Amino acid sequence: MKISVALAAYKGEKYIKEQLLSILSQLGEDDEIIVSDDLPSGLTRGAVAELTDSRIKYVEGPGKGVVKNFENALNHCKGDVIFLSDQDDVWLENKVSTVMAEIEKGKALVLHNASITDGELNSLNETCFDMYHPDCSFTRNLIRNSYVGCCMAFKKELIQKCLPFPEKLPMHDWWIALLAIKKGYGISLIEEPLMLWRRHGDNVTGGGTSLGEKIRFRLDMISCLISSRKG
Repeated sequence: MKISVALAAYKGEKYIKEQLLSILSQLGEDDEIIVSDDLPSGLTRGAVAELTDSRIKYVEGPGKGVVKNFENALNHCKGDVIFLSDQDDVWLENKVSTVMAEIEKGKALVLHNASITDGELNSLNETCFDMYHPDCSFTRNLIRNSYVGCCMAFKKELIQKCLPFPEKLPMHDWWIALLAIKKGYGISLIEEPLMLWRRHGDNVTGGGTSLGEKIRFRLDMISCLISSRKG
């Protein structure tokens, strides 16, 4: 199965080369990484260009924020299995093989654990699963999403059900997870940390939100789900 990695970038020049190298070492010759750069006039383009690997496909993003940027990356993916990636993490060397083993067992979506680190990759002695306690409950995940996109991979058939993203969609990973659960796709939750999740204060995703924003996000998500059911 061909693998595509959908990587959404924005001012990612500081860490993106390290991230790309950790991914490339696990991919086959026919696999690909789609880097959608939401600030193509910035320094990320040059940082990516320093890695002369034909598996890296650089595309300009739409400049409309993280959800639309991931949608752009996903629309360029040609693989049978798609991994989501942020620009500033580090994949551990057994990530792809461990996730693909679950896909080959028939799972449509895989969520794995990650070790949380600071900007210098020093352990903060906490994991993603410690923080979010993921499960496969639709109601619980509608109330509080437990699926972190950079820890997700899925079959192309699932993402085809999720695209195009609704206009008011608050977050892409939340949407993909909810539709997978709602439509009864097989999901695997891997307790083993397969990535170093770098939290350095300038992350594009995973930032804090106010109570008002949290309420609005959930109302928007409910609206998106209702619209998708009508469609």
